Amino acid sequence: MAFIPERQVPVALWRTMVRLDHNKINTWMALRNALGVAVPLAVATALHAPLSGVAIATGALNVSFSDGHDPYPQRGRRMLTWSVLGAVAVFTGSVTGGSNFVATGVVAAWAMLAGMLLAVRSRAGDLGLNTLVTVIVFAAHPMPVKRAVGAGLLVLAGGLLQTAFALLLWPIRRRQPEREAVGQAFLHLAKAINSDEEPEAAALLDTPAPAVQDTLNALGRDHSVEGERYRLLFDQANRIAVSAFMLRHASGNGSRPEAAQEEAESARLLQLASQVLEAIGRRMSEGEASPMIAAWLDEITRIAKAANSGEEQDSVGAAREALAGQLRVVAQLAERTTPEGLLEFSYVETSKPWKLQLTSWVETLRVNAHLNSVYFRHAVRLAVCVAIGDALGRGVDWMRTYWIPMTIAVILKPDFGTTFSRGGLRLLGTFMGLVLATVLYHVMPATPWTQLLLVGAFALILRSIGPANYGVFSAAVAGLVVFLIAATGISPAETVDARAVNTAAGGVLALVAYAVWPTWERTQVRQTMADMIDRCREYFHAVAQRFEREDTKTDAALEEARRAWRLARSTAEASVDRLSGEPGARPEQIALLTSMLASSHSVVYSVMVLETELRHVPGGAAVGVSEAFIHDVEFTLYYLAAALRGAVSALQGLPDLRKSYRALADAQDELSPAYRFLVDEMDRLTVSLNTLREQVQKLVQFV
Repeated sequence: MAFIPERQVPVALWRTMVRLDHNKINTWMALRNALGVAVPLAVATALHAPLSGVAIATGALNVSFSDGHDPYPQRGRRMLTWSVLGAVAVFTGSVTGGSNFVATGVVAAWAMLAGMLLAVRSRAGDLGLNTLVTVIVFAAHPMPVKRAVGAGLLVLAGGLLQTAFALLLWPIRRRQPEREAVGQAFLHLAKAINSDEEPEAAALLDTPAPAVQDTLNALGRDHSVEGERYRLLFDQANRIAVSAFMLRHASGNGSRPEAAQEEAESARLLQLASQVLEAIGRRMSEGEASPMIAAWLDEITRIAKAANSGEEQDSVGAAREALAGQLRVVAQLAERTTPEGLLEFSYVETSKPWKLQLTSWVETLRVNAHLNSVYFRHAVRLAVCVAIGDALGRGVDWMRTYWIPMTIAVILKPDFGTTFSRGGLRLLGTFMGLVLATVLYHVMPATPWTQLLLVGAFALILRSIGPANYGVFSAAVAGLVVFLIAATGISPAETVDARAVNTAAGGVLALVAYAVWPTWERTQVRQTMADMIDRCREYFHAVAQRFEREDTKTDAALEEARRAWRLARSTAEASVDRLSGEPGARPEQIALLTSMLASSHSVVYSVMVLETELRHVPGGAAVGVSEAFIHDVEFTLYYLAAALRGAVSALQGLPDLRKSYRALADAQDELSPAYRFLVDEMDRLTVSLNTLREQVQKLVQFV
């Protein structure tokens, strides 16, 4: 029977609650978002139309959550979508709020859709939650159709104003987001190459930062000449990491007299490559030009040519030549767009038309429409709880009871750790924000302009520090709402009391509901780990294809398989982190899962070494000798994943990998010298896979 560790869950929850993610703090974006909220309120105050000002400011506040650092076209499309759907939510809530039955039904249906949208992507889930909150708020203030249209248009105007602020510098800094993202990618790669601990493996297998990934996704839809330039730079960064890994692995292997000199020259080339990449990164992200790039590239070219001066090019020479060529290309692309470079290194990712994207989203929702889906369970729980909260609020004689269902909507999440940490932070942050707002109200002069200043200040805190910590976010929201309502002439004293009572009621109801019908990560983590092992098998299969052939399609498959494993790995890590914060999570189970993550990385590392070695040998020469071992590796990975999904009997028929390896080693005389590396690399792969096998066998024993 599961037990609750004495310290593990409270410590995990506490760390989540107090964590401040500095990477999510952006003062400039927060400033423009705060201006988008404060400017319309200031104009409306000067024109003595505070209600209209609050409506526009509300629209601007809602759309500010969709702002970002990604390229301007993508950012603009997203913010316009939020603006329009926010106005639709205002109209829908306003015209249905007059009937308790209809309003509660609409809110429940909207909550169900909002919960399911998390299955599509996190931004879709954010949009669903944002519009759900809007429907709840405006359903509490029913209006005739004509006034509802007017309110929707005012909120739309606020969203458009916020969008205009976000796109204000587009004509001046057309490609600045792309330049900064690419520059940061090169700075990260430069630091990795200059490290001493097999750094390129981390550079290849780490999941890109969200800002970089957003930019990369946006460039997939941008087929202009300049857009292709940045897409090519992203591609070349990954290729440089592969080449650097190949060079580090190939250099110094062997006992030849020249091995030491060869290793020293390769180390110098990698140092120069790091300097070139850092200079390019600073040039793109900070505009800082370096006069040394040309000299460094000349020395890199000299070292590469020296390695290829013999009659036959070896793996070290090929790796040096590939790295030197790629560095020359990125230096050229970073300075200007060249049609020749684009033709030579064309890498076009065709985006799906919007109709196909919509079809894909609908299919994603369809396949998640069952109780075994985390997202479906969350959507049902959210819909039921929000409906109960809305009905409860309409049935009691309290002020501003819409905070009950709204608090439920923002607290409930698919997993235990996030729900309870957000619940605690929401309650604590709200009460702290209300206390601060009360103090400020009594200390500062009670004038419209003072309230306007406080609205701007709270909006700035909300959008700058709020994304880094949910407690700060909740406190800022509490204070901001108090003074937004005060701008309409309602005393903050009334707002504070009502907000505190209703937030507490909604928070307690949400936490109790999740405790009654939880979605435990321990029921999902095995599936997540199985998915990661499947992606590992697919990557190995793509590498194994190089034994038979080598062409551009094979290279593309390798890149895609490596990217898929990287995503699955990050998903598995997040799953283990969530499990560590659940009651009943056994410390030994967490330790075992963490060890499995390490073993899977070791397996993929071995596969990546095979990939780099196979780039220098002809396809097909080792197919017969290695075919049985390759089959057993894929067989093992397939059935390890099956065992994690519940087919425990799959573990009984696993092949003896050590025996398969010995057969490969015994047949090494049949291999050409170029393929002798297989014996060592397959040995390391066997050790890693056998370790993973033992860990899976232990994991499936946990109840």
